[in-house]
Formats: sequence, C-alpha cells, structure tokens
Amino acid sequence: MPVMSFLTTCIFDHGAVQRLPSVLKQSGASRPMIVTDAGIKAVGLLDTILGALGSEPAAVFADTQANPTETQAKQVTEIYKESGADSLIALGGGSSMDLAKAVGLLATHDGTLEKYAARTGGAKYIGKIPPLVAIPTTAGTGSEVSVGLINTLENGFKETIVSPNLIPSTAICDPDLTLGLPAGLTAATGMDAVTHCIEAFLVPSENPPCDGIALDGLTRAIGMGALERAVADGSDKDARWNMMMASYEGALAFVKGLGSVHALSHAAGRLHEKKLHHGTLNAIFLPHLLRFNEEAAPHKYERLRFAMGLKDNENIGDAIEALNARIGIPSDLKSIGLEMSDGPGIVENALLDLAHRGNAKPATQADYEAIYETALG
Repeated sequence: MPVMSFLTTCIFDHGAVQRLPSVLKQSGASRPMIVTDAGIKAVGLLDTILGALGSEPAAVFADTQANPTETQAKQVTEIYKESGADSLIALGGGSSMDLAKAVGLLATHDGTLEKYAARTGGAKYIGKIPPLVAIPTTAGTGSEVSVGLINTLENGFKETIVSPNLIPSTAICDPDLTLGLPAGLTAATGMDAVTHCIEAFLVPSENPPCDGIALDGLTRAIGMGALERAVADGSDKDARWNMMMASYEGALAFVKGLGSVHALSHAAGRLHEKKLHHGTLNAIFLPHLLRFNEEAAPHKYERLRFAMGLKDNENIGDAIEALNARIGIPSDLKSIGLEMSDGPGIVENALLDLAHRGNAKPATQADYEAIYETALG
C-alpha cells in the first residue's frame, strides 16, 4: 500500500487501520484517547478501531458535536488530562478531527483558543501538540492532513486556527471505513472535497504542486465519476478509494488557501441551532462563486473544465448545479433552513474569515449580500 509523506505521513489503502498499533508505537504513544461521535459509535466503526488497537485506550469521547465549539473542547481537554492520555486518535469527519486538534492544543498550551486564531496572527504561539493519529470515516474534509482546525469560540466567532504543529502526526486513510456511508452524507462530504480542489486551484498565489494535486483530486471525483458512483452504490470499493484520495488531495492542495465559498460556509456554520452541514453549504454556494470568479481566472477555468470532463466553454457553475441535483444536494439555502434574516450576520462573519482573503476575485460586502440572496432561492 502507498505510504506518502507530503506534509505528514499517510497510510492509504483498504485495511490500513490494521497499522494503528505500529503507528502509535512509532510515535512513542501508549495511552491514546479516542475522539469520535455518536454516529460513528452507533454504526460500529468505533468497535472496528478498538479491535485494531488491540488494547484499552486511556479514554473514549464519543459525543463530538457537529461544528465543534470551544466550550466542548475545554470539557474534553479535562477528560484527556484526567485519563493520563499521552496521545489522541481522531476518528470520524472534520468535526472529530477539529475537536481532537483543539484538545491537543489546549492540553499543552495556556489561554483560550482565541489567542491562537489565524486572523490575529496566533500561529506564532502554537508549539507541538501530543501525537495525533487521524482516521477519516468520510471522504470530504481532508482534516487528516490539514494544517488547521475550525472552532466556534466562546466569543461567538467561528475561527480558523492554523499551524504546521496541528497537522496530525500520521493519517490512516482506509476507504473501507466509508463503505455503506449513506448517500446523502456521501454526497455532502464529497462536495466538500470537490470544493477544496476547486477553490485551492483558484487561489491566486503560485503553487504549481498544489495546483496539480487539486486537479488530480477533481479529476477523480468528477472527471472519473467517483462521486456519483459512490453516491449510487455505497459498496463500490473503487469509487470509495478514489473519493478518499480526492479528499486527501483537496486538503493537501488547500495549504495554498481557500476562497469565498468557505468564508460564507464557515459564517453560516456558526449558527449552531440550524445544524447545517459544512459540505452541503459548500455545494450550494459553489456554483454562485464559480460564476462570480470566472472573469478573474479564465485560463484556470479551462483547466477545471478539462479535469471535470466538460466541453469547451461549458459553464462550470451550471455543471456543478446539475451535479448537485443528480446526487441529491438541496438546490438552495432556504431548503436547509436559512432565512433572509440570517444574511447580515453571515456576510459580516464571512468578511472576517481567513478564507475571504484567498478568493480568486476580491469580494465586497455588497457582493456577498447579492450572492447570499441568490443562493437563498
């Protein structure tokens, strides 16, 4: 099976979770705490990891909430400290991984998470965290190889915290863990990966390796049809392998940055009472931002069309909308519970988001207001 070192080591293939004990041993860890969620526990994936581990973990926290908060991170940090854990295993999607990273940070650093926010230069305060093994159970966020974490702080802002020290020490990507994932979740997480690949490629800064990786991920997800095949047949092992690779590549690519789709999605995701899925938000906003950005990067749009298997001059925003419809993504924000009254707060927070700075075309408050209104439906 391939073992790749790009930012960090990734063990990638069907059955890769069986390498977990040796991975922990190599990192000098013997008392890991597992951070996961209730859904992962209910479908038996936690038992799979416990079986692969072969020994009792120091602790298990299986109540990660979607769009994790600083309040929960503080609570789980106390459990980590009291258990005598010396490492972390993040099992699940982006929420479990972001929570585990926040726990690692709080367990070894002083102050609140606000101190470490990227938009205020907090990276300079971030040192090493305990060994963290990230095991994704969805193909979307790519958090297993990401330099950052997203957390809604106690001050109300949804912040990005970024540091090379937050990259998991090892990622174990086992596509078998995604077999049977429900079609709706496969679609939403898959569109998260697609958005990472597209937005990272469109970020204006020069990084040809990241661009190449992003285009390869997009080719796998859309050009080769892996996303639609995985949604149609959850047991398609080849589709699951390629979607997990697309997710992994999307996160490698967004070392370069992200854009306004993520700025708006992060801003909407902070509304905890709405219980919005980040991947679904990305999927709905993406066509609108693709239309907004096209004039800023026409040469890049040609390469996107090629990777996606589209015809010359085909409208990419329209193509993404059609893909969304085929895989069951809601067509507008109103369908998932957002209202016009939510707009001002979302726009305000999007303008403050780190991803706002990376958009292919500078976006103003008025631009975001118009995009939100159109996406609302």
